[in-house]
Order: sequence, then C-alpha cells, then structure tokens
Amino acid sequence: MSGGVEWALHCCVVLTAAQRPVPAARLAELHDVSASYLAKQLQSLSRADLVRSVQGHAGGYVLTRPAEQITVLDVVEAVDGAKPAFVCTEIRQRGPLATPAEACTTPCAISRAMATADAAWRASLRAVTIADLARSVTDDFGPGTLAGVGAWLSAPDDPA
Repeated sequence: MSGGVEWALHCCVVLTAAQRPVPAARLAELHDVSASYLAKQLQSLSRADLVRSVQGHAGGYVLTRPAEQITVLDVVEAVDGAKPAFVCTEIRQRGPLATPAEACTTPCAISRAMATADAAWRASLRAVTIADLARSVTDDFGPGTLAGVGAWLSAPDDPA
C-alpha cells in the first residue's frame, strides 16, 4: 500500500471538520506535506468521486457524500487501485518439474490462501468509514480536536 493512502485518508477525515471547501494548499500545510504530492492524492480521490473540487475564490475540496458513505476501502482503491495485493504468476508451471498448464485447472494453495487474505483485508477496510475514523479521532484526542482542525481550516491563510 502506498503512502498516498495515508495522506488521502487524513484528508478525508479532515474534510469532515471543514465548514467550507478546503484548498489543497491548506490541506498540505496542515499535514506538512508537499502540495504537489498531496494534489496527486486529491486528484485520485476526485477521479473516484470521493471528493470534488469547488472552483473560485472560496474554492477547495469537499467530500462528495456523507462520511458514513465513504469506506476506507474506497479511499485505498481510489489511490492504489482495486487490483489484488497478490498476483499469481503460476510458478508451478515453471522449472524442471513444471506442472503442465492443462493440469492447472484451479488456483494453487498459495494463490487460494492469498486470495482469502486479500478478501478478508478488503472486507475489514470496507467495514470502516471515514465517519468511523473521525469518531476515533474524537475518542483518541478529545471532542475539541476536529473542531480545532475545522477552525484552523476556516482561518484566513495569511492574517496580514
């Protein structure tokens, strides 16, 4: 899993606290990450219709639907794609004791085990929503945490 998934998840959680669209530069500043790097993650989220960009002076990013309707798996697949973590290359059909292709009518035990693990991992991530993560932030750090983030996001970028 790429590091972009972590940044994308943090952005989605932060957007639950925002009262208005949040510019990508503001999200990057909050997370102390390169704006260009974060922009790639936001573009992935946008292509997956998890966030949308609002144009104009007060523009930025917003979630496209309630946080209860966006799963961690949605974000993972938006950033890293939906392909399985393990891809069988049919090693059993190679080498001096290779099994003939016509004898390989079902996946091997290794492939089955990895597919089962991948399915369990996806089910686990599908069971957690962005709203669940936001509640966990509140549980872990107190009720004022996300409110404070929301206030910071709403403050002018340059007080001068």
